[in-house]
Amino acid sequence: MEFRDLRAQYAAMREEMDEAILSAVAAGRFIGGGPVAGLERRLADYVGVRHCVACANGTDALQLALMAWGVGPGDAVFVPDFTFFSTGEVVAAIGATPVFVDVLEGTYNIDPESLENAYDYVTKHTGFRPRAAIPVDLFGQPADYGRILPLCDDLGLLVLEDGAQGFGGAIGNKRACSFGDIATTSFFPAKPLGCYGDGGAVFTDDDGWAELIHSYAVHGKGSMKYDNVRVGMNSRLDTIQAAILGVKLTAFEDHEVADVNERARWYDESLAGSGLALPRVPEGFLSSWAQYTVRLPEGADRDALQVRLREEGIPTMVYYPKPMHEQLAFGEAALAPDRCPVTKRLCKSVLSLPMGPYLSEEDARKVVETIASCV
Repeated sequence: MEFRDLRAQYAAMREEMDEAILSAVAAGRFIGGGPVAGLERRLADYVGVRHCVACANGTDALQLALMAWGVGPGDAVFVPDFTFFSTGEVVAAIGATPVFVDVLEGTYNIDPESLENAYDYVTKHTGFRPRAAIPVDLFGQPADYGRILPLCDDLGLLVLEDGAQGFGGAIGNKRACSFGDIATTSFFPAKPLGCYGDGGAVFTDDDGWAELIHSYAVHGKGSMKYDNVRVGMNSRLDTIQAAILGVKLTAFEDHEVADVNERARWYDESLAGSGLALPRVPEGFLSSWAQYTVRLPEGADRDALQVRLREEGIPTMVYYPKPMHEQLAFGEAALAPDRCPVTKRLCKSVLSLPMGPYLSEEDARKVVETIASCV
């Protein structure tokens, strides 16, 4: 059993995928070109924004957005404490200070009340300038932008939506990666829309920011790549990866988001009453289910359960075992005004189960039956 079955996905689209890859190779252009530009247009249309800038990975996408805003030393950027390291890493990498904010236990996404408390702390007790917040659409579900956007508007914060795991999710008729002033996603293979290597994208409606991000992504280029008007970085999506994503995006739009939500319903129905706390999707929200993450009862032995599942050939993962503010890389500079008690509980109790649009009913049943015999 695969944690996310990319081999089954390839088998389902083998003919189209092989043709797309070979066509890109035969064309002899491996950086940029028509496949990349065409993918950017399709992605922007899918999300519902004016601009999409493809880049080398999701981490670069976040950093490019912050660079376009001129965020740097002396600035404070608010980041969920329960997320992957890169969300805070990019803030520190450009010299700004990440301020870690707690999350909501039911959805795993940023808690607006904790965000407001952290903002008050920064303004009253530090000399940092509050500049931006980075809500994360964790595990496939958009954060609560109905509360986050008005709050950030009141506080004067820019919103950078980290949609690395959320691409394909939605609130009502508005899709993930369209909520922030700028939004980003990742095309890491295990993401809802993934390529066969690294890749990422930045989304915005702002013409000026899009132009800056284009420049920063190619060594700060001006009129052409040998006219360098600013110090940038080298962050481009390979043409072959763009061709791969073009095939996958068609399947993603046609059936994969619907299929993965069907798998989530299997789990929801089968695990009801199991003693596990199941992921909650609020009314009007749609998740793209990058992960199906449950919480174990207090006192349950997560390590023992993982060993038992592994013995049955069932892979599981813990996303995430350590709060961001406790990561050694941030050291004593880590700010977490609320101390993030929900995040600490989650890190001790969460467990992600095999998931994806190609998860078979037989495998899902095996997961449920094995858990039922253990919990």
